[in-house]
Amino acid sequence: MENQVLNKLSEAAAKAAKNSYSPYSGFAVGAAVLTENGKVYSGTNVENASYGATMCAERVAIFKAVSEGEKKILALAVYTDAADYAYPCGMCLQVLSEFAEDIPVFVTGKAGTKTFKLSELLPHRFDKR
Repeated sequence: MENQVLNKLSEAAAKAAKNSYSPYSGFAVGAAVLTENGKVYSGTNVENASYGATMCAERVAIFKAVSEGEKKILALAVYTDAADYAYPCGMCLQVLSEFAEDIPVFVTGKAGTKTFKLSELLPHRFDKR
């Protein structure tokens, strides 16, 4: 089943990366999440001249899912066509941890695919629960 999820999410993330708005870095990223209800939500990075206003692809995908009523994420894929892997940043991992348990995180692209558990990438998440 993990391969089916990986393929589905990788395709959605790669498609989303094509819509990247990254005129400052030139670094296009796509992401896709699978929710508890079996839906896939994708997002791309959106840069801004005020760099702090830039939004990562992972958070765009997560926020799209949450805005549609999805509160449980089962997997995440991040795609870039760069020569090396592009890992989710700490802020994206923290946001993801609000809506996910120890889910698989697929980092994929031209370099290949690596699979991690969320806890490997964010071993000490901030939690007020």
